[in-house]
Amino acid sequence: MNEKVNSYFEKQPEKHKQILIQLRELLLKTFPGISEDFLWGVPAYDGGRFYLASLKNQVNLGVSIVGLEKEEIALFEGSGKTARHIKVFDLLNNEEETEIVEKLKLVKAKAGIPK
Repeated sequence: MNEKVNSYFEKQPEKHKQILIQLRELLLKTFPGISEDFLWGVPAYDGGRFYLASLKNQVNLGVSIVGLEKEEIALFEGSGKTARHIKVFDLLNNEEETEIVEKLKLVKAKAGIPK
């Protein structure tokens, strides 16, 4: 566990901290051995292919879209040229987790790492 990531989590409101922990565990369970870093001021995984960001009203699970097809990019929110996100407002139920895992696997299989 990365100490900068742990510190970031500790500074967040309790609700966001619980969501961040759930998403972190989801990433680590889905991709055993995935790297955890602190890049761009937020927790980042797999060299920046995934990131977590606590915002005012939600937590964003960000993903690289480098190399994805237009239809695949449309699965995510935002308008970034190299990354998009999934907004998470509450702890996920099993169905929501399963849906997110499928999207994460797509990104891991096809997307490059943003520069």
